[in-house]
Amino acid sequence: MDEIVPYCGPAPEVVSTAWNFAPLPLSLAAFPLVAAAFIPAPRRGAVVFASAMLLVAFVSPLCALTVVLFAARGLHHLLLILAAAPALALAFPIRRSGTHVAGFIGLSVCLWLWHLPAAYTLAWNDPAIYWLMQAGLVGSAWAFWSHVLHAERPRERVAATGSVLALTGQMGLIAALLTFSPRILYPQHAPFVTTYGLDALADQQLAGLVMWVPGMLPLALLGALLLRHSWRELALP
Repeated sequence: MDEIVPYCGPAPEVVSTAWNFAPLPLSLAAFPLVAAAFIPAPRRGAVVFASAMLLVAFVSPLCALTVVLFAARGLHHLLLILAAAPALALAFPIRRSGTHVAGFIGLSVCLWLWHLPAAYTLAWNDPAIYWLMQAGLVGSAWAFWSHVLHAERPRERVAATGSVLALTGQMGLIAALLTFSPRILYPQHAPFVTTYGLDALADQQLAGLVMWVPGMLPLALLGALLLRHSWRELALP
C-alpha cells in the first residue's frame, strides 16, 4: 500500500527550506491584495496583514512543520482564526443579517471537527478535505470577527462580547483535553516528532499549551475589555 502523504508533506528533513510555492496557497495569499484595489486606503493595512498571515500559514515552512508537529498545526490554526480572519473582517466585513450567529456556530463546529481524531485523519489523508476544513475555519472566523469588530449598538456589543467569551471557553476546553489526555490522539505525527526531541504525547500536550497561552489568553483579555466597555455603555442614562 502506498504511503499517505498529507498536504504540505512529506515531512521535510530541513524545515527552513520547505516553502510551498503551489498555485493554490500563493493565490490565497495574493487574493486580498488584489481585492484591496476596491476598498478605501485606510483599510489596506489590514489587507496587507491578512495576506502576510496567509503567506505564513500556507506558503512558509510552517505548513511543512504542521506535518511534523501537531503543536505547529495548532499554531497554524491560531494564525488563521486570530490573525488572518480578523484582518479580513476589518478590510472586508461581512454584514448580512444573522451572519454573526452562523459565524460563531460554524467556527465552533470547525474547531471541534479539526480536533476529532477521525476527522483529523480524513483531512490528513485527503487534500480536498484538508482544504475544505481550512476554508471552513477561515470563512466562519471571518464572519465571526465581522460581527465582533463592527458591532455598533450597545446590545450588539454585548452579543459580540458573549461570543468572544464563549469561543474562549471552547478553546480552553479543547486545550485541556489535549494537555491532559493520557493517550495519543493524533498518531500521524508520531514518526516525525522525535526529530525535535519530543514524543507524540508531549507534542500533543505542547499543542494544548499553544492553544491556552497565545490562543485563549488574548481572547479572554479581549472579551473582558469588550464586557467592560459594553457594561459602561448600558449603564449610561
